[in-house]
Amino acid sequence: MADKALLLDLGSKVIDVLKEIYDPEIPVNIYDLGLIYKIDINDDFVANIEMTLTAPNCPVAESLPIEVQDRIKEIEGIKDAVVQIVFEPEWSKDMISEAALLELGLL
Repeated sequence: MADKALLLDLGSKVIDVLKEIYDPEIPVNIYDLGLIYKIDINDDFVANIEMTLTAPNCPVAESLPIEVQDRIKEIEGIKDAVVQIVFEPEWSKDMISEAALLELGLL
């Protein structure tokens, strides 16, 4: 069984990487946009990510999940990454972090 502290540290590193990936239409990273629904790193050091898109017909619907997967796989200690796109619950502006709302001038 993997060390819980190590898994938590890897989870923090995953979040840091997700905060470097931006939605091309909104100048905010995908984590603060609320597009990441779940991050789970299992005992085999595979990162399972559940994420959504701002809209089902998003222009980066095919490339964004691949970018997320590739970037997470680069993290030292992560053996693999699996990204699943989900549309439940449907994304809304209510999911944007307070910091991102402030950045966008919406607060």
